[in-house]
Amino acid sequence: MNKDEAVARALALAEESFIAASGPGGQNVNKVATAVQVRLDATAIGLQPQVYARLKRLAGSRMTNAGEIVLTARSFRTQEANREDARDRLAALVEQAHVAPKPRAKSRLNRVGKEQRIKSKKARGTVKANRGKVEW
Repeated sequence: MNKDEAVARALALAEESFIAASGPGGQNVNKVATAVQVRLDATAIGLQPQVYARLKRLAGSRMTNAGEIVLTARSFRTQEANREDARDRLAALVEQAHVAPKPRAKSRLNRVGKEQRIKSKKARGTVKANRGKVEW
């Protein structure tokens, strides 16, 4: 499954619920549930194991033990803006999980570099060995 298909499937399977939000909104905040909580069962998307592992790592504490990703959006004053924000964040999370990290190329020291490193370590060790109580 490619990235676009996974994002579309995630947005289709996501369940939204509106909750009371704190923050700006005046009296409106007491009357209208403007914050959005989006829940997605990450196992239901059908991701490859390595992509799922990256998603789990990226989600961090936003993923429950049951494998559900829970995102809460309460930055805006309207339900629709918060809903859009939550869906965008969820899509970005799934997209980011599809990006494989670049493999690290091993660095290799040449002979001169090794000799210099050993020489500096010896010098540092000598300095440390000469510390301590001075006997008269």
